[in-house]
Amino acid sequence: MPAATAPRPSLLLVDDDPLIRSSLAYILATDFDLCIAESRSDARRQILAAGKPPALALLDLGLPPHPHRADEGLALIGELLASDPLCKIIVLSGQDEEAHARHARALGALEFIAKPASPDQLRQALQRALQLRRQEEAERQQPLALQRIRGTHPALQIVRAELQRSATTPFPVLIEGESGTGKEIAARALHELARHHDKPFVALNCAAISPGLIEATLFGHARGAFTGAVGAQAGCFEEAREGTLFLDEIGELPLDLQPKLLRVLESGEYQRLGETQRRHTGARIIAATNRDLRGEVRAGRFRADLYHRLSVLRLVMPPLRSLGEDRLALFEHYVHDYAHQLQVPPCSLTPSARTAWLGYDFPGNVRELRNIVARLLSRHAGLAISAAQLEAEFESDPDSQPASPSPAVMAAPAEQAALLARLQACGSVSLDEELRRVESDWIAAALQLAHGNMSQAARLLGLNRSTLYSRIDTLARYASQAPANESSSQG
Repeated sequence: MPAATAPRPSLLLVDDDPLIRSSLAYILATDFDLCIAESRSDARRQILAAGKPPALALLDLGLPPHPHRADEGLALIGELLASDPLCKIIVLSGQDEEAHARHARALGALEFIAKPASPDQLRQALQRALQLRRQEEAERQQPLALQRIRGTHPALQIVRAELQRSATTPFPVLIEGESGTGKEIAARALHELARHHDKPFVALNCAAISPGLIEATLFGHARGAFTGAVGAQAGCFEEAREGTLFLDEIGELPLDLQPKLLRVLESGEYQRLGETQRRHTGARIIAATNRDLRGEVRAGRFRADLYHRLSVLRLVMPPLRSLGEDRLALFEHYVHDYAHQLQVPPCSLTPSARTAWLGYDFPGNVRELRNIVARLLSRHAGLAISAAQLEAEFESDPDSQPASPSPAVMAAPAEQAALLARLQACGSVSLDEELRRVESDWIAAALQLAHGNMSQAARLLGLNRSTLYSRIDTLARYASQAPANESSSQG
């Protein structure tokens, strides 16, 4: 027996011009199961006879009994979406007034194409609509937690499969990926897929808390444990209980605190700061990082044993630039989502803007994409956006920014001559000590310029605030050890 062929997607064609109906039928009959109507009432009868609404619709706005107005076509858009919210509607109309296009998109039409249109233009628009519908159908069949990870790219299918495999295990999970790729969404999906809906999900961004407060925040503290601790306080482990503790930016965790986290991972035991009583947690640990932790281990900035304990299960969130056509699907999703929230008509991309969208790298990933869509919608609601208008919203490429200048690059010729003379006179220098001295000078200068504001100083130096704290602590430790080292070397 010959293999059964997949059913063709259903397409409703509605136009009052018999020549256009026959032309469209000839062009599209090989790809779609057609339902052809000449009016809104005829379309309703055809859908009723078919027994289900169409997957796609291609319709004119000017329909009998008022072919010179858009009322009937606009009403049909509302009826189609009421019968099936996933129906993708493309308007093909000679009434190409901008007001009609905005109204059609506001009602939920996916695209508005003015007559006359080429066969290739129609096929491409219908294929885009079909791809979007299939994506939404696939997402509906998945658990709600996985529906938030949008896209059909194979890399995202791997992510969903890994989430489902890892969800019911008790082991720690390390989620890696660039900033803005959805690491917290993946962590929440693991929590929900594990059927922990009735248990807490506690998130802590390790980069958002000063190193001196992370221990108390994680483990809690007793009254009087430090200045300002006027009462006992539970930490994140106690709050998470038998649920999930998500440690974002785990690469920012201070080195001296890492053994304490390792102990919790190995035994489940911890102590509040300032207490001797041992406590126990059953929380599952999910960590995330945008750093190369293996590189951090090699550089001595992250403990190898903690890395291996955290990465029992690893999950990599792909960058947006690698997801191909999914970037257009995400544009459509967020445009319609934000348009619904703001109660404004959605905007669209012209063909040249689509090309520009697919050619952009999105260094900020999905977070940046959402921000761009929000800006576009606030400025161009209901309009078709040109490539120039779109590119004006793109972020500058971080790689194109000049790197922070090193002392050698900044040195004027006279300063370079002085360094050369010093090196010749001494015979050798300790480069580590020189770099620490220069680092200390830059930090001091930034703090002076920022009037002691650590956040502003960190921005001046291109660092996270927690990284700046860590570097200051490291420099202070070296400074405190220097006299002892000098004494021992003299002895």
